[in-house]
Amino acid sequence: MIQVKEFVDTDTSLAEKRANAFLAELSDDQVISISYGSISKTSPSGRDNQRSTILVTYKTKS
Repeated sequence: MIQVKEFVDTDTSLAEKRANAFLAELSDDQVISISYGSISKTSPSGRDNQRSTILVTYKTKS
């Protein structure tokens, strides 16, 4: 079965650490693809906020 897992965070390094911890549990042949996206949005107060997303598509062992 093919599944996806999404890691979304405003702190890029935290999302990356969580994604890497998840990938460490998988074997190389289970990973189908890894996609990364990032946006920056300005709040009404003028502060920039970044949101990052990592999407892992993988095969389950069953």
